Amino acid sequence: MTVYDTNRLTSLIRLEIVQRREEGCDVAGFGERLDAAAGAGRDALMALYRELAELPVSPDFPFEEPSELEPIRRSRPEGRRSLEANVSSDESAWKDKMYGAWLGRCAGCALGKPFETGAFVYGTADAPPWKHVHRWLEGADAWPIRGYVPETSRAAAEFGLKLNPQGMDSTRERIRFMETDDDIRYTVLALKLLEEKGLDWTSWDIGRLWHRLLPAGQTYTAEWAAYFNALAIDYPGRDDADADAKRHWVRTHLNPYREWIGAQIRADGWAYAAAGRPELAAELAWRDASFSHVKNGIYGAMFVAAMIAAAFVVNDPEEIVRIGLGEIPAGSRLARDIARAVDIARTSDEPLALVERLHEAFGHYHPIHTNNNAALVAAALVFGRGDFETSIGAAVLGGWDTDCNGATVGSILGASLGASGLPARWTEPLRDTLHAEVPGFHPIRISECADRTYEVFRRFRETTTV
Repeated sequence: MTVYDTNRLTSLIRLEIVQRREEGCDVAGFGERLDAAAGAGRDALMALYRELAELPVSPDFPFEEPSELEPIRRSRPEGRRSLEANVSSDESAWKDKMYGAWLGRCAGCALGKPFETGAFVYGTADAPPWKHVHRWLEGADAWPIRGYVPETSRAAAEFGLKLNPQGMDSTRERIRFMETDDDIRYTVLALKLLEEKGLDWTSWDIGRLWHRLLPAGQTYTAEWAAYFNALAIDYPGRDDADADAKRHWVRTHLNPYREWIGAQIRADGWAYAAAGRPELAAELAWRDASFSHVKNGIYGAMFVAAMIAAAFVVNDPEEIVRIGLGEIPAGSRLARDIARAVDIARTSDEPLALVERLHEAFGHYHPIHTNNNAALVAAALVFGRGDFETSIGAAVLGGWDTDCNGATVGSILGASLGASGLPARWTEPLRDTLHAEVPGFHPIRISECADRTYEVFRRFRETTTV
């Protein structure tokens, strides 16, 4: 088990207070008590943490938010669980869509990656994140968005802005491939697990996969917490009576990030394999997400997976969003937030107004939370009306988790349009190559990833029923 120093532990508990409040608990006085305990040592801090963890949800909390699959399914609205009747048997068309999904994900991720830092994510006292994104692009004579991010801008001197130093290989001047990124890495890991195990795996296999192929330094927030929590226990067998209790501890203990965006960015690989089958895609995303997340952290992954699976056979962005909402609890905070984001998108006539209104509505969340970023994804899809460039541009303009949101929107539009329908100025600079820092996938042709994904999809389609 990871032992945190008191400064780190204090920071985690401060985030836990926010998390418990958002989950509907009465946390009055805990901030002051944390301040008082900060110098009292680890035992006092852990006692306060345990008290926080045991708080009940207030009886007047207006949301219904289970974390287990069957209660989630009982809480969801009516929806389109499978689109098999609409699925084409044309192999070349399917391969084009698989390649489009991978290319779209890479292109959207690469657009957002230079902005995944500092003011573009968190904003500043004088401006929200989206305004800094706009400042950089305008200062580089690159507004409106028509290509990858320029590496220089007058905004650097005027506003003190700096791009992500780990994203410079994704700038307009340097891009030659999809550089390594966690958004791409988790998609690759999903493909690897599906090739190895098919559909015969559980949440615990996610932990085993990470410990085998994912160095700890490549995990963040909720994934980092679950990664180390899982190392502290003996992995249970499928029939072990304490398996659920262990999983709950792994995904919650000192993990105030359990409703942040980490699981949502891991959804794509499962959705590609379940193309045309939103319910199956959401189930696979649940298996993955429930290792490290709860409630809305899980729903974000299920929502995105269902949308991607639907996008392979549905072209209307609003219908794609509706299908995604059909796989998560209707009474959840995320369902409420997505509905509000869709309304904002319908009534916004230009991208700056869109993202300003989204920040007014959802700016109270942490910039890396699931809900605000999922809302931005849904709004970008509806606002973009099926246009790839407009959609990924709106997703990245919004700030917050820029590479994640660009990647998710790009994945959905890529699946819908196919590789043949994507603009060359977004796909050609990638040179059909990605780097993932996963053995066998560094580097690898994006088209090879797509072909292997198609084979997984084809095998599932031939051997499983809905």
